[in-house]
Amino acid sequence: MSLNRNEKAAVVSDVAAQAAKSQTLALAEYRGLTVEALNKLRVTARAQGVYLHVLKNTLARRAVAGTSFEAATDAMVGPLIYGFSEDAVAAAKVIADFAKTNDKLVIKGGAYGGKALDVNGVKALAAVPSKEVLLSQIAGLLMSPVQRTAAVLAALAQQKGGGAEAVAEEAPAAA
Repeated sequence: MSLNRNEKAAVVSDVAAQAAKSQTLALAEYRGLTVEALNKLRVTARAQGVYLHVLKNTLARRAVAGTSFEAATDAMVGPLIYGFSEDAVAAAKVIADFAKTNDKLVIKGGAYGGKALDVNGVKALAAVPSKEVLLSQIAGLLMSPVQRTAAVLAALAQQKGGGAEAVAEEAPAAA
């Protein structure tokens, strides 16, 4: 069932709007995937905030023309599923994680920051921790010196005579 001209224009404008607010595009060939597996991939993608869509490549090329994803047009060959995400790693992560468990989904490429990504580039992008994980790691690094200082001060207080209790007992005796 093919789309008429107005429906194609609507698809192109919808995908172009999504591309305009996205940071990453990941492409994968879905040949041989069952409907059940494709639905599972879509549910996972939706939960991660990834816009996942099966598109005709000519429509996809028109939608990304003039955007930072235009660099990926060379990879737009064959039956592809397109994943756009506002998060820099979400689209790559969803597709790469699904490809690990399902050999029928083959990563073809993508784009990030105006540059085309090959298969290894998409996998490397997928290996980057999410924003929340990176922020928690930074917070942990910032907390580490404070925690070490507190531990050293507590150890010194213990060596000097038992901590705050000893100081409190000595204070009235000295007066």
